[in-house]
Amino acid sequence: MGSTETLADRAYREVRSAIAAGELVAGTKVTERGMAERLAISPTPVREALRRLELDGLIQRIGPRTVRVATIPDAAVDDLAEVEVGLRGLVARFAARHATAAQIDALDAILDEADDLLILIKLRHGQGQPVDRHLNALLDTMQRFNDTVSACAHNPVLVRMLEQSRVFTRGERRERLLQRVAQDDTFGMDRYSSHRELVRALRAGDSAAAERVVLADAQSGLDALRDGRGDAVTPAAC
Repeated sequence: MGSTETLADRAYREVRSAIAAGELVAGTKVTERGMAERLAISPTPVREALRRLELDGLIQRIGPRTVRVATIPDAAVDDLAEVEVGLRGLVARFAARHATAAQIDALDAILDEADDLLILIKLRHGQGQPVDRHLNALLDTMQRFNDTVSACAHNPVLVRMLEQSRVFTRGERRERLLQRVAQDDTFGMDRYSSHRELVRALRAGDSAAAERVVLADAQSGLDALRDGRGDAVTPAAC
């Protein structure tokens, strides 16, 4: 996050991430003082963060200084997923308008690294050798790709909104991806070509095409992660 992040922003982000990651499960009681000690900050910013989370519907107040993690209905998760997908598409639209030539070249270079890793992973897998280290390197590489696309948008407010709307935290997303890899050795590479398609759209300055590519890819990736299907294992979902 940027240097302008307040303690309340940080508390909101960390508590929200803990809920999304399952560290704070539905029904868990949370006190302002206990959360302040956990985050090593004073209770005041925690109080503000909990008010925001209450408005989000993520927690329910059961006392003056105590809340509990709410049970989030599937419909609410669907709504959040729709927001995340929409914001991803909007980031791509802005990126097509504002990406520099150097940034686009960097995206191509990152995908070249990913191609090399994919070849190595498939080779090792075919030989029955472990691929965990190389797979993690691939996920790291694609995270750099996604972060670079976000940087291309040159809109930190929009990027912050995207981070706050994630259905899964980055850690939980990675864990789910790795679980899917163990279940499906195809790695879900059927959608991998969309990354190159996105770069072509950015290079052409085609905001509509960039948004269309990302909307389809983001929706497919989120659906796969939530449903637990084998085709979830794609770097696009990082």
